Amino acid sequence: MAGDDGDLAEAVGHALTGSDWSCWTTAHKSFFYSSPDQLRSAEWVLADPLTTGLGDLPIAWEISAREAPDRSVAAWRAYFTAGIPHEALTAFVLALDTRKEPAWGLDGIDAVTQFLAAADWAPDADDPEHTFWDAPMTSCWSWAVVPTGIEDQDPRPDLPGWMVWSQPELGRPYLWCAAFSHSAPQDLVGAFAESLVSPAPVARRSLPAVSESCLTVRYMP
Repeated sequence: MAGDDGDLAEAVGHALTGSDWSCWTTAHKSFFYSSPDQLRSAEWVLADPLTTGLGDLPIAWEISAREAPDRSVAAWRAYFTAGIPHEALTAFVLALDTRKEPAWGLDGIDAVTQFLAAADWAPDADDPEHTFWDAPMTSCWSWAVVPTGIEDQDPRPDLPGWMVWSQPELGRPYLWCAAFSHSAPQDLVGAFAESLVSPAPVARRSLPAVSESCLTVRYMP
């Protein structure tokens, strides 16, 4: 709910370069980051006019991993719009950076739901095993069929993946959205979830107007 403070590109980019990922500018004016072993990649794509969106919001970061450097198809992809708290996305990329095998995992969705339960997110009445809401019902996690365009190495249609979003007011625009393709390792998604639902305060210079009424604000001298 606190938004990204306009720092999503810089905060995540600094985390990646601090882990020795290389970075260059693409022909579409995006910033592409690659891990030293060339198995992991992240791209800031907000400036790319060809980028699609989630929940009527343009995608800002696209992150993926592959089994071998010469594999043209990524094993999985994750997509994040602007507005996501940069602490949560940084936790995700750092977990990806240190994971020995980035392309696959065997954990079930409880690797994610354990953090939601610990933070008192409530199961949805109609889908209690796969959909969870925060107490004000302004943010949601759902293990469901992902929209067209969420790319994954598994070509089967109608595969589930995690969809996450924040909508401070029903019927109003989304604050942010994220999507993880079917094969994304659940422990990596869990790292994102653990940071996202943490009650720890975060420092912000500016707040998104759409969610100000949902926030507890403490002014620091």
